Amino acid sequence: MIAQDKTSSSGAEAEKLAAIHLQQHGLILVSTNYRCRFGEIDLIMREGKTIVFVEVRLRKNTDFGGAAYSITPAKQKKLILTATHYLQQHGDSACRFDAILMKNFDLHDIEWIRNAFDA
Repeated sequence: MIAQDKTSSSGAEAEKLAAIHLQQHGLILVSTNYRCRFGEIDLIMREGKTIVFVEVRLRKNTDFGGAAYSITPAKQKKLILTATHYLQQHGDSACRFDAILMKNFDLHDIEWIRNAFDA
């Protein structure tokens, strides 16, 4: 068996907690770690008729601006291309991009930014 590195296991744990947090707020989990040639989307959720593409960021160290600053314009472009691919494959729908920002693995210390950026 291949051991996961610390970063990927931390990321998976953060994504799991983010999904729980969003489900507690009424969103429905559609998919995790959706990948295509353009990139990856951590979580795809549904809120009513809206598809919500969620980027999960865990940053314990805020020396370089924290979790929000790590979602760069280049990362946003990859997310938009990946989301467009998803919508083409699964039916066009209203959508938005949210971000879940975490400093630790605490469900009570999650920052949820709806409409984190425009497509």
